[in-house]
Amino acid sequence: MRLFFWFFAMIALGGCSAVPQSREPDRPGARTPASTAVTIGPEGAQCLTELSRTGSLYSPLPDRYDGAGCQVSNSVRLDRLRGDNAEFMLSNLGPVACPLASAFAGWARFGVDRAARQLLGSPLVKIETMGSYSCRNVAGTGRLSAHARAEAIDIGAFVLADGRRISVIDGWSSRDRDEGAFLRIVHESACKRFGTVLGPDYNAAHRDHLHVELGSGSFCR
Repeated sequence: MRLFFWFFAMIALGGCSAVPQSREPDRPGARTPASTAVTIGPEGAQCLTELSRTGSLYSPLPDRYDGAGCQVSNSVRLDRLRGDNAEFMLSNLGPVACPLASAFAGWARFGVDRAARQLLGSPLVKIETMGSYSCRNVAGTGRLSAHARAEAIDIGAFVLADGRRISVIDGWSSRDRDEGAFLRIVHESACKRFGTVLGPDYNAAHRDHLHVELGSGSFCR
């Protein structure tokens, strides 16, 4: 691990570098096919170092520009996140901007996994998402969505070690008070880490997921 941090420190000091990635599958940190080279600048290197400290398993991705303002830069593919006691999986998640990935990793550990254990008596094993990057506008507007920059993630459900699946669409207004309380607590904790958080109480378009995105503001609904 010390070697890993030293490696990225050298990148930060030396400017942009083409980084061929190759790491053991079960080791936290960067992982991409050995044939892939990703150019990482000093700012990106610092973010990857911070992401590695969360214990996440991820792969740096090359920048891409799809036109019409849609782009993916300084992004990663998140494979696994780290809780207090174990790792948990992610599903259906595409490219994620590195700063969002770091915020998401912290929220998943401290805001979701701990809430699951304390309220529901079982640790988190998987977060089911509804995607991240998507070249599209905010619904009903001509303004690009944060998804068009891989700066937003939609979360549909949480799976626990005891087999329970807590979905937003079923659990938000569930008669099971513990499940409803769990979803509201993870929603509230997300509001402390992300610039924008939208849930079922915002509008019908978000009845089945929690939307979290980067930003300097504080819009929580």
